[in-house]
Amino acid sequence: MDWAEKYRPRHLNEMVGNREALHQMSEWATRWTVESPPLILYGKSGIGKTSSAWALAHDMNWEVVELNASDQRTKAVIEKVAGGSASTGSLTGAARKLIILDEADNLQGNADRGGARAIAEVIRQARQPLILIANDLYGLDGTIRNLCTKVQFKALPAKSLVPRLREICSREQLTCSAQALTDIAEQSGGDIRSAVTMLYASAIGKDTVGEDDVSISAKDSRASIFDLVAATLGYRQVPSLLDMSMSVDETPDTILQWIEGNLGVLPDRKKTAQAYAALSRADMYLGYTFLTQYYTLWRYATSVMLYGIHDVMKGRPSGYAKIMPPSRWRQMSVAKKQKTIREQLLSDMGTSMHMSASTVRNLYLCPISLLAKQFPEQFAKSYDLDVDKLDILIHDPATSKSIIKKIEDEKKQIEKELKKKKKEEDAKGKKARGSKKEKEPIVEETPSIDSFSSQEPGNPPEQPSTEPVEKDKKSSQSTLFSF
Repeated sequence: MDWAEKYRPRHLNEMVGNREALHQMSEWATRWTVESPPLILYGKSGIGKTSSAWALAHDMNWEVVELNASDQRTKAVIEKVAGGSASTGSLTGAARKLIILDEADNLQGNADRGGARAIAEVIRQARQPLILIANDLYGLDGTIRNLCTKVQFKALPAKSLVPRLREICSREQLTCSAQALTDIAEQSGGDIRSAVTMLYASAIGKDTVGEDDVSISAKDSRASIFDLVAATLGYRQVPSLLDMSMSVDETPDTILQWIEGNLGVLPDRKKTAQAYAALSRADMYLGYTFLTQYYTLWRYATSVMLYGIHDVMKGRPSGYAKIMPPSRWRQMSVAKKQKTIREQLLSDMGTSMHMSASTVRNLYLCPISLLAKQFPEQFAKSYDLDVDKLDILIHDPATSKSIIKKIEDEKKQIEKELKKKKKEEDAKGKKARGSKKEKEPIVEETPSIDSFSSQEPGNPPEQPSTEPVEKDKKSSQSTLFSF
C-alpha cells in the first residue's frame, strides 16, 4: 500500500503545519449554521488540503460526499450529486454531511460544461457544510470566490517534514539517516505527499536508507512558466535561459504568448521596437515549424525570443514581478463565457415558448430584449434569470445586479418568514398537546361482575357512597336559583 495513503492523517491534530488554516477550519465547523458561507481551501498540491477536509469531517462525525476531477462534472451531475446532498440530511446517522468539491479550479472543456455555474447555485442553496479545494484561487470563477470564505494553505518548511518522515520510518521499522531525511524534506519543495512518496521509493526492498538512495529518487524539479518569464524580463538571474525553457512544460508558441502578455509598454520606443522585432522573428520560425513540420526550428524560435527580449531588458533592477497570463486568454475566456450564457438563455426561453433556440435568436430576441428593458424584474422572475442572463437582455450590468439581488433578498425573507411561522406552529402544537394531557379526566373504575360474584350469598353488595356526587352537585351551584 502506498505510504502517502497509508499514513494519511485521520484527525486535524495529526496534520503537519498550516496551524492557522486548520484553526480557521475548526472554528468554521464548530460554529457552522445554514447561513455560514462555504470554505475555499487553496494552495499548491500535496500540502494537505484534501486530507484536512476529510480529517475535519472525521472529527465532527460528518458524512462525506466528494466530487473530484476524475468524475464528470457537468451542470447536471453537480446539481444531482452535490446539489441533492447539500439540501438533504444524512441517512447514516451522521450529524451532518460535508460536501467536498476537489479541484474546483479545474473545470474545463465540454466535459465540465456549466459546472462553475452549478457550483455557484449549489453554494446559494446548500443546507449542509461545503468545502471547495483549488490549487489556484483565481482559477475559480469570481462569483464562486465572492460567495466563500478563503483559507490559504502554504508550502511546508523542510524542518516540519522531518519529524513526520522519522515517525513513518519508526512505524515501518526502517533505519534512515538524519541527512537522508533532511534531503528528502528539502527536495520535496514543501510537498508532504511528495516527501512521503520519495521516502517510500527510497525504501523499497531495503532495511536502511542512506543519502545515495535518496538522490536516486529525487523529485523531478521543473521550472514554471512564471519563473521563465520573470527571468526573461530581467527580474531574475539564471545561468541559462534556454536550459530553463527546456524544463518548462510549455511549447514555444505558448511561451511567446506569455512573454508578449507581460512585456508591457517600455519607456523607450526604440527598446519597444526591438522587443517586438524579436517576438516577430520568433513567430516567423514558429510559422515555418508548423508549415514544414520540422520541429528543430523550435529551438531557434525559443532562442530568438528569450535572448532577444532579455537583451532589451538589460539594466532592469531585479526583484518581484507579478507575472500574469496573457490578456488575450482572458478576453477569449470572457467571450467564450458570454457565448455559453447566451446559448443557455436562448435554449431556456425556447423551451418555455415551445420553439427552437435558433427561432428565438433570429425572430424574437430583439422584441424580447425591448420588453425585458421595460419589465426587467418580471422577466427575471418569470424565466429564473441570473445576473449574466439578464444583462444579455437589457445590456445594463448595474441594473441586472441590483434586480437579481432584490429578488434573492425577497426569497431569503420569505424563507425566514416560513421558518419563523413553522417554529411558532410547532410551539403552539407542543403547548396544545401539553394542556390536553393536563385536562384529561380521571375515569373511575366501575364494579365488575367478579366483584358481585365474590360477595357472600344473602349479603347484598355494598352500594357506592353518593356523598361525593352530591357534594359535587352542590359545589356546581353558581346562583341561588340554580338547582
